[in-house]
Amino acid sequence: MHESRLWAGLVLWFARRRDGVGDGVRALPYARAQASTMYALLFVCVVETVGMSFFTAAYPVLHWVVLALDVYTVLLVLGFHAGSVVRPHTVGPEGLRIRQGGTLDLCIPVAALGAVRRDLRFPGSETPDGTLEVPVASQTSVTVELTGPVTVTRLFRRPREVRTVRFHADEPHAAVEAIRALMAAGPAC
Repeated sequence: MHESRLWAGLVLWFARRRDGVGDGVRALPYARAQASTMYALLFVCVVETVGMSFFTAAYPVLHWVVLALDVYTVLLVLGFHAGSVVRPHTVGPEGLRIRQGGTLDLCIPVAALGAVRRDLRFPGSETPDGTLEVPVASQTSVTVELTGPVTVTRLFRRPREVRTVRFHADEPHAAVEAIRALMAAGPAC
C-alpha cells in the first residue's frame, strides 16, 4: 500500500497536480523544510548507482540486478519527497486535513476545531498522550486544539485518539489564518 502511494505521488508530481486540492480548498504545503535533505539523499543514491555500475561491469548479471535495485531506490527516494509535495495539508469546507506523504491522512471536521496557534516546537522522542505530532525536519509550527477526540489511523501504526494536533506548515502564519477563517465560517452543512 505504501509503495503504491509513492508511485501515485510520483505520477502526480510529474503531472504537476496535487491530491485533494480543488475548488474551495486551500493547500498548506509542508515539504520545503525537508527538500534539501531529500535531494542530498537522492544525490548520494545516484552517486552510489554510478559507482556500483562501474564496480559490477565485469559481471553482467550482477550488474543488471544491482542497477535495477539502485534505480528503484532512486525512484523510492523521489517518491517519498513527491508524496509530501503532492499531498499538502488542506483547509476546505469539510475541515482541516493533515497529511504526511503517504503515511497519514487525517480529516478533522470543522466542528472539532477548538483553537489554533502558531507554535514552533522541536518534538522529542516522547509524545504526550492525546497529542499527534506531524513533524517535518524535526519541527512542528502549528498547534490545533480539538473540541473532542479524533481517531488517528496511520500507516504501520495502531489507531489512537487525539485531542491536540501539532504539524509543520511552510507558512505557519498563513496556515493559522486559513484555519481561523474556516472556524469562523463554521461547518459547511
